[in-house]
Amino acid sequence: MGNLYRAISADGSAFAAVLDAKDIVSEIEKIHKTSAVVTAALGRLTIAASLMGYMLKGEENSITLRIDGDGPCGQLVAVADSMGNVKSCVNDPVVELPLNSLGKLDVSGAVGKNGTLSVVKDLGLREPYVGVIPLVSGEIAEDVANYYASSEQIPTVCALGVLVDTDLTVKSAGGFLIQLLPFADEKCIDILEKNVAEMRPVSALLADGVTPEEISDMLLKGLEPNELDRSNPVYKCDCSRKRTEQILIIIGQKELRSIAAEGKDTEVSCHFCGKKYIFSPAEISELAKGAAEE
Repeated sequence: MGNLYRAISADGSAFAAVLDAKDIVSEIEKIHKTSAVVTAALGRLTIAASLMGYMLKGEENSITLRIDGDGPCGQLVAVADSMGNVKSCVNDPVVELPLNSLGKLDVSGAVGKNGTLSVVKDLGLREPYVGVIPLVSGEIAEDVANYYASSEQIPTVCALGVLVDTDLTVKSAGGFLIQLLPFADEKCIDILEKNVAEMRPVSALLADGVTPEEISDMLLKGLEPNELDRSNPVYKCDCSRKRTEQILIIIGQKELRSIAAEGKDTEVSCHFCGKKYIFSPAEISELAKGAAEE
């Protein structure tokens, strides 16, 4: 499970959320069998979704982050609930690219620098809130910070990192969000900028055993931080046979009858966890009865 810690400055003008997500990203690599650069890319998006999901207030609320870039890994999607539990998927889990100019995994090369980041918040209202912005860099953290600045007008610092070992397992993974409230003064901003500038990469800190609480203390040093809360989010898929039936019904009566007429079992695989659901021709025919006519 993950380890998420949140704290707020004594005057309430800034707060930090820090997540150690090694177990979550390890589950991504295990389920999707991702190459190193895709583990890093999908891992970063998943960490961001978990942090942002935990900020939602309603128990049934959820958030979906989707990146549609022009890179070879295609679309990336991460969905989180208000407890930070998260699931994710990617079009092409295996992409091989040379290291970038800094000797790091080329996440922006895999994702693409041209495209969009979509943020969909389901807050239990009639229509979900949808924000769509152009990608800034494809590095994901910068894109998330830009989303908050342009779509929600909230000054935000975001850092996301995934260290992949030589055997493709996840050595460390995590990230943080710092946000300012409107009444934050220049002194607070200066302190935060100095703290962030002095910090090592979050993935390196986590790899050395630094805890989310300790990282939060570093981020809010000089602002007398107080603990807000803690959580242990996990990689969690909520797929079920019933939900899969509802998806099949959407296909329509004509198409379902055509599938049933082939006389073969139909296999439906969940994009998020890989679980397979098998439906016999008779079961498909039964579902067709409840589908819309075309």
